[in-house]
Amino acid sequence: MIRADRLITDCRLAAMVEGGAPYGAIDDGAVLIADGRIVWAGPRADLPAHETAATDRLDGRWVTPGLIDCHTHLVFGGDRSGEFEQRLGGATYEEIARAGGGIVSSVAATRAASEEDLYASALTRLAGLKATGVTTVEIKSGYGLDHDSELKMLRVARRLGREAGVRVRTSYLGLHAVPPEHRADRAAYVDKAVDEILPAAHAEGLVDAVDAYCEPIAFSTAEVARLFDKARALGLPVKLHADQLSDGGGAALAAKYGALSADHIEHSGEAGVRAMAQAGVVAVLLPGAYLMLRETTPPPVDLLRRHGVAMAVATDCNPGTSPVASMTAALNLACVQFRLTPEEALAGATRVAAKALGLSGEVGTIEAGKAADLVVWDIERPAELFYWLGKPLLHARYVAGVADR
Repeated sequence: MIRADRLITDCRLAAMVEGGAPYGAIDDGAVLIADGRIVWAGPRADLPAHETAATDRLDGRWVTPGLIDCHTHLVFGGDRSGEFEQRLGGATYEEIARAGGGIVSSVAATRAASEEDLYASALTRLAGLKATGVTTVEIKSGYGLDHDSELKMLRVARRLGREAGVRVRTSYLGLHAVPPEHRADRAAYVDKAVDEILPAAHAEGLVDAVDAYCEPIAFSTAEVARLFDKARALGLPVKLHADQLSDGGGAALAAKYGALSADHIEHSGEAGVRAMAQAGVVAVLLPGAYLMLRETTPPPVDLLRRHGVAMAVATDCNPGTSPVASMTAALNLACVQFRLTPEEALAGATRVAAKALGLSGEVGTIEAGKAADLVVWDIERPAELFYWLGKPLLHARYVAGVADR
C-alpha cells in the first residue's frame, strides 16, 4: 500500500523518459506524490494500491515535467530598450558595447538599485516564465561587476528561490564584462573577480556554478581558465558563454573543464563539438538572442546531432540581447529558427536542461524519485506547445507537489 499526499489522474503524460514512445507518452496516466516527490507514475490501469489525501482529475489534459529555463540573466536594473532602437537603426552589438553601452549600461543601473528594487523587477519577468510552465530557473550574476553588487544580485536570486514558487540555481558570472573603473587595467579586475568576489560569494553559499563570457569583446580563454581553475579548487561546476560571435575555442575550453554546458555556440566548429561530445557537455541553444541580434549563423545543430551532443533550450532572458520572458516562445523560436523537432525542444526544456544544471537526479522527467514539479497544459498534443505564439496554454503548475493555478 502506497501512502501519498496527492493522486493526479485522468491525464496524458509526456514523461520525457528516454526510450520507448515519443515524448515518453502515456495516454491514460496517473502520478502519486508524497512529501513533494513522485512515488509512482505510469498507466492508470497499473495504479498500485494506495491511500491519498487528495485527488486531482485532469479531464484528459497533458502533463509534462516542469519546464527548466537553464540560462537566464533574470536579475538586473533598468532596461536597454534604447539600444534596441539603435540596433534597429543599424548599430551592431559590438559597436554599442565598445561605445560604453551593452552590459556596462546595465551594470550602472544594477549597482544603483537596491536589493528590494532588483527583487521586485525580477518578479515581473519571472511571472512570464512561470505562466509558460517554468518551475526551475537558472539565474546569473554579472551585472554588478564589483564585490557588493555581485553578491547583491546572487542574494536576490536566492530569495526568488525561497519565495517566488520556483527552484533557482545560481551562476556567478563575474567575467561578463570589464567594468568602467577597470578599463585601463583589466588584469586587476580579473584578479578581483577570481580571487576576491568568487570566494566571498561561495563562502556565503550563493553560488551553484561558475560562468564566463568568452569572446574577443569580453574575456580570453586564458582569463576564463584562471576563473575555472578557481572554481575547480572550490568544488564548483562551470558553464560557458561560448562561440556566440566567433569561433574562439570556447566549446573546446568548456569541454576541457568538463563544463555542465556551453551556451550559444553559433560559431563552434566540428572540433569543438566533438570535444563537447567526448566530455558530455550540454549545448544550450538561445534562440531569443539569435533573433534579437538578427544573427545569420545558427548553432551547428546537425553537427550536434551527428556527434550526439544533448541540446537544451533557454530564454537567455536579459535586458540587452534577449528580452524574452516566455519559455514557450523560446521553444517556438528553437523549432522555427534552428529546426529542432518538437520532441527535441521539449527534451531541451526538461530532461536535457536538468542535465545542464546538474539536476538530472532531481527534475526533468516524470518518474519515481524525482521532485513532483509538473505542468498541466490545455493542449491536445505536445507539439501545440511550440506551435502557438502568445496563446495561454497553462492550466496548472505543481512545484514539489503543491499546485499553483
